Amino acid sequence: MALRVKRVYEEPAEDDGWRVLVDRVWPRGLSRERARISEWRRDLAPSGELRKWFGHRPERWEEFKERYRRELAEGDRLDDLRELARRAEGENVTLLFGAKDTGHNNARALAEFIGEL
Repeated sequence: MALRVKRVYEEPAEDDGWRVLVDRVWPRGLSRERARISEWRRDLAPSGELRKWFGHRPERWEEFKERYRRELAEGDRLDDLRELARRAEGENVTLLFGAKDTGHNNARALAEFIGEL
């Protein structure tokens, strides 16, 4: 599977393939032209409540992933994740996020969930 995770503020690369922004809000100060987003999937982002609770605190990472996974399942989004997994079988798919923490963010969690499907 060719699934990648990248901060949206990094320069787009040709080998990024299908670039999917998975944040609920558009990244501050970034134009659509510069971002070169193929698809914006707000519906795959964690709820505002969960995002605020997490606050990118590494000690909450495992609990965040569990709660996030439940939100996705309850929101009937697992089929959407399967579709991204199928797409990644044939081309590069890059999940984009805006957070400064590159190790603990919703895109990293989504990539993990997709890898388990």
